[in-house]
Amino acid sequence: MNGRPIQVGLFIPCYIDQLYPEVGLATVAVLEQHGVTVDFPVEQTCCGQPMANTGCREDTRPLAVKFLKIFRDYRYVVCPSGSCVSMVRHHYDEYLAGMPGFEELKQRTFELCEFLVDVLQVDRIEGRFPHRVGLHNSCHGHRELRLGASSELMIPRFNKVRQLLSTLDGIQLTELERSDECCGFGGTFAVNEEAISSMMGMDRLRDHQRAGTEVITAADMSCLMHMQCLIRRHKLPLRVMHVAQIFAGQPLT
Repeated sequence: MNGRPIQVGLFIPCYIDQLYPEVGLATVAVLEQHGVTVDFPVEQTCCGQPMANTGCREDTRPLAVKFLKIFRDYRYVVCPSGSCVSMVRHHYDEYLAGMPGFEELKQRTFELCEFLVDVLQVDRIEGRFPHRVGLHNSCHGHRELRLGASSELMIPRFNKVRQLLSTLDGIQLTELERSDECCGFGGTFAVNEEAISSMMGMDRLRDHQRAGTEVITAADMSCLMHMQCLIRRHKLPLRVMHVAQIFAGQPLT
């Protein structure tokens, strides 16, 4: 980045703030390890994705406007959630099109791994994680942000999250039979269609068990939260960690 200091506005999804603060702390640690200055605007709130997905568009609008007001002056905005970043980049047009600074904000908002690879051009994560790790390619990040090549597309294979994970010492990345299927969470879908959501989640977990996975990781804690609940319910020998926690060297618990 030509020696210029980089400051980012850190956007933390509401469920991480309330339920998994350790993921937010890990995100800060990873960014700082790569020379980034992190600012956390305390007035931030939910991006509005849950309301938008449920069809409550007018309830989403003020949250989108607030996001723009809070983050539009940052050089970059970074978030440890592909789905929240996708909301900003692909679904805010309905609420913010034509507003000053919106187009620029869309281009400057990144998911964590995407920011490391595409902006900072990180090619190696220093650290050790001697476990068999299965990567869950979350739908929004994988198909809307293009963090990886979807299996249905006839294009060269790539995966930014897996690329970074593979550089850790001691890690063994498992190979799934279906590498980019949905886990069944889908926000309010998991509430409104509980049975289908749970069946989809169990299908994902069985694929990981067949592959010999010990730890499931992803760039979206929401997907991991869904699978973690099923793991606990069925007492499965699997654990979950957000990629930021692995990169930051947080211990496996």
